[in-house]
Amino acid sequence: MKKYKCIIFDCDGVLVDTEVTSNQLLVAMANKYGANIDLDYAMKHFKGSHFDDCLSIIKTLVTEDVPQSFETEYRTELDKQFKATVKPIKGVKEVIENLNIPFCVASSGTDEKIRLNLGLVGLLPYFEGKIFSCYTIKKWKPEPDVFLLAAKTMGYKPDECLVIEDSKLGVLGAKNGGFDVYGYTEHDYYNDLESLATKTFNNMTDLLQML
Repeated sequence: MKKYKCIIFDCDGVLVDTEVTSNQLLVAMANKYGANIDLDYAMKHFKGSHFDDCLSIIKTLVTEDVPQSFETEYRTELDKQFKATVKPIKGVKEVIENLNIPFCVASSGTDEKIRLNLGLVGLLPYFEGKIFSCYTIKKWKPEPDVFLLAAKTMGYKPDECLVIEDSKLGVLGAKNGGFDVYGYTEHDYYNDLESLATKTFNNMTDLLQML
């Protein structure tokens, strides 16, 4: 079995259980303007995507113009909901505390959002100084840049690292950078990851036995 020297975690849906909450809110707000979509649609088309790409899709579906304040209103309400409901992915703290190699987080979220969510679930101390955001470099998954930045900063080559992802775009981004990637499938409702990832797993604690 290949021995990895560094683990690169995605954040939403891998470290913190936020995907359903964030997509439910996006559905509710889009439907106010006539989008007529549901959570299944959002998980298939929005999960792991840059917000601008989600908004572009929404604008093709609505029957009323989406206001300029849509993103600001979404992020403000989402922060409130996260503070009230966000939880860590079951078993992830056990995994982190038992890793014997370096690790970091590379996410499509803003640095502020990553830090907020990790802080809310008690994981931020494990990742201080090891947080990498697509917003910092203005490159978005499936481009590999955020993973390449994380690996380089941590001091490793792509083939020495393992990426943990839960979205199709994230898996493709890791593969595009030359990384092995394990797909976490708890919310992989359409089995997108099975044929794309190096391996897949459904229980976070199984990761320790897979390394």
